[in-house]
Amino acid sequence: MTELSIDLPRPAVALAIGAHPDDVEFGAGATLAKWAAAGTQIHHLVCTDGSKGSWDPTEDSARLVAQRQAEQREASRQLGGHGDVTFLGWPDGELESGLRQRFQVAACIRRVRPDVVLGHDPWKRYRLHPDHRHAGLLVTDGIVAARDPLFFPELGDHPHRPTAILLWEADEVNHVEQVGPADVDAKIRALLAHRSQLRSTMEVEDPDDQEGTERFIARVRQRVVDDGGLAGVAAGELFHVITERLMI
Repeated sequence: MTELSIDLPRPAVALAIGAHPDDVEFGAGATLAKWAAAGTQIHHLVCTDGSKGSWDPTEDSARLVAQRQAEQREASRQLGGHGDVTFLGWPDGELESGLRQRFQVAACIRRVRPDVVLGHDPWKRYRLHPDHRHAGLLVTDGIVAARDPLFFPELGDHPHRPTAILLWEADEVNHVEQVGPADVDAKIRALLAHRSQLRSTMEVEDPDDQEGTERFIARVRQRVVDDGGLAGVAAGELFHVITERLMI
């Protein structure tokens, strides 16, 4: 296995880009909490409206969209942010990595001006969900468009080049961010803020299912211990890091 680098310098600003509400918290919640506690401004960008994130065929989609936006803002606050979330609003399950979406991501990067951008690894093998693949491509393609002045000159904002990209769920992991107990606690609180997703993604039947909730929390805690162990640290979140010198 590739030797893992450990811990980027703390960014002043971080932007995490997810396909759906809750993706960021699963992929990088503890890392964002660690940075926020040390003074980093954390921002979320969510590509889709989350309108299909229910197993109930009678669910009202408009109500679900509003709920999921509120949940995502609360999750941001649980991580130490201020609810700073940009929602692109593309229909759940129908995200594309086209020019219009790339324009939107580049516009957000130029506006927020993050030192580090985090997102889905678009090259993960055997990934089923198309939104995750496209959201990952929008991270990489959006960074290229945001950094070079001749892309989308109609934006008017000055180009911006992050110093690093962290891609979660990577097949080729090369980096770990160490996290502590408080960071993991914040990740768990942020995940549980996504109450509409308890059944579908966390295997918790309802908010009163204490046993199911405890099983989910135990899985999250064990995962960061297992991932940190790959780099010889007590707990961590794994990524593929791309540094500025490789962003060509």
